[in-house]
Amino acid sequence: MSVNTLLITPPFTQLNTAYPATAYLKGFLESKNVKTTQLDLSIELFTAVFTKEFIDAVFKQAAMLGTNEYPLVAKFKEDYIDKVDVVMDFLRVQEVTAAYQIIHNEFLPKGHRRLKLEKDLSAEFGKLGILDKAKHIATLFVEELGDFINANVDEFFLFTRYAEQIGRAASSFDTLDDCLQYETTLIEDEMLYLLNEQLQEETYDLICFTIPFPGNLFSALRCAQFIKQEYPTIKIGFGGGYCNTELRRLSDPRIFDFVDFITLDDGEGPLLRITEYLEGKIGEDSLERTYICKNNKVVYLNKTPNTIFHHKNLPAPSYIGLPTEKYLSFLDVMNPMHRMWSDGKWNKLTISHGCYWKQCSFCDVTLDYISNYQNTTADDLVDKIEKIISETGITGFHFVDEAAPPKMLKALANKLLERKVFITWWTNIRFEKTFNAELCALLSKSGCIAVTGGLEVASDRLLVKMKKGVDIGQVARVTKAFSDQNIMVHAYLMFGFPTETAQETIDSLEVVRQLFLNNCIQSAFWHQFACTSHSPVGKNPDEFNIKIIGPEFKGFAENDLYHEDPTGAEHHLYSKGLNLALNNYLNHKGFEIPLENYFDFKVPKITLKSNLIADYLKE
Repeated sequence: MSVNTLLITPPFTQLNTAYPATAYLKGFLESKNVKTTQLDLSIELFTAVFTKEFIDAVFKQAAMLGTNEYPLVAKFKEDYIDKVDVVMDFLRVQEVTAAYQIIHNEFLPKGHRRLKLEKDLSAEFGKLGILDKAKHIATLFVEELGDFINANVDEFFLFTRYAEQIGRAASSFDTLDDCLQYETTLIEDEMLYLLNEQLQEETYDLICFTIPFPGNLFSALRCAQFIKQEYPTIKIGFGGGYCNTELRRLSDPRIFDFVDFITLDDGEGPLLRITEYLEGKIGEDSLERTYICKNNKVVYLNKTPNTIFHHKNLPAPSYIGLPTEKYLSFLDVMNPMHRMWSDGKWNKLTISHGCYWKQCSFCDVTLDYISNYQNTTADDLVDKIEKIISETGITGFHFVDEAAPPKMLKALANKLLERKVFITWWTNIRFEKTFNAELCALLSKSGCIAVTGGLEVASDRLLVKMKKGVDIGQVARVTKAFSDQNIMVHAYLMFGFPTETAQETIDSLEVVRQLFLNNCIQSAFWHQFACTSHSPVGKNPDEFNIKIIGPEFKGFAENDLYHEDPTGAEHHLYSKGLNLALNNYLNHKGFEIPLENYFDFKVPKITLKSNLIADYLKE
């Protein structure tokens, strides 16, 4: 018998495009003759929630519970109920005549988010940015309803995650276990109704949930709990990014009340073995990278050597069964790069597996998804690109690499041009000196519109400590080469790296100011350094002069570590000022404001030359 398999993305992930894990696994399993269906329960639930009928039920439930958060939304409830379908249709299709209706002054209610808006958004979008203006107003309308649901009906409800607060840093399974005993919420009832509809359609032997982030864990557990109660013969598997990073020391058997298998790292091999095991072709001792529960003990089964399915030999992802027409574009923030994550439909594809650099000391370089670098050919990539376009009708591609290799990007660009395959694409890179004017021009010609990359901390001392393999001068020249070809550059910025001083933090901000001023970067985002258990810093804290102070591991998840940095600045104090300054630079203003004005405490004077970046660009 062949094992009939269902792959599910649980709520909530990105809403504008399909999370690609199930598409990759479906393409692979079907190449091995395993019958496979995929369900994006995330977009299906979101689509079901934001309808006239469901929003009406939300207001009725809030009235019944007697809650009254966001009274403005309640005040205009008829408008929200009557117009939600129009708004959702617009966000899916973005048709210009509907846009005129949405921006019309009196059409949509002015709730708590809308009231904060500038009068007519002319400053952001000009007089002609009709679609963008409408998209922003429509996004605020849906977000106001989301706020209302979260505050009055389901505290776990968030747009791109669900119950994230209990999935994150869950060193013990206690809280998750407790919450799974609560009654289901209105949102969860709808999710389980949609799941049940799918399970009524055909008989499945194996249902696998991909759990990319902490904000997918609880909804996956809720679904698994329902399946165990209603369809006890179906086997259930969990895998994906959350399991790969957080569950590597799993010892608490309680999660196996809900699930039969939990796999680590790339899912292809473990999943194929599970299907063979369920078919009776192999024994459980032949399972690979898979946790099961035996005699109430967690057992990790990993037959070695593992079966290796090399990146270059894997088939194209299959998007068949994913509802392309239901994904919707949001425009909630003006940051030009963040917009690409939430606006527009993108096919996701990996150029290479892992990272060719794999040295950064803050990164999870010990894990397979970074450390196991594998490549393919440009012809293979373009074949996959053409197949995906034929299935989705979408010509936008987000190459989701840890760091796309310059050599492969050059080969891919040449092959796209040679085969006259016209796509729009963006990816994540390292700011390598290989990206010179000539290569950037070629990438632009092949359809590249944006790159993201880690500048991290703009201090050469700390860049060495991080093992980034770049310096500020190189970053300036590379980012400028991209910008000169109209390729937008987004820089990931980090503050609070171990031993980082107040002086280095302020000097970093000055470098960022100058990079914006010289049009090297057009977008950026500050992250506060987080210490993870799989990074060189987490594994060797003494080397980085920090002290790990928790959390205590209690048998379930382990990833984020709490740490003290006795020699560094009080890092958390700088967050607000750094973001205020950055927000100005993103909007092409505030370059002349002295940096100390952004902070409400005394900070050191800059030690860098005001023309540092300009001088680097002359070299």
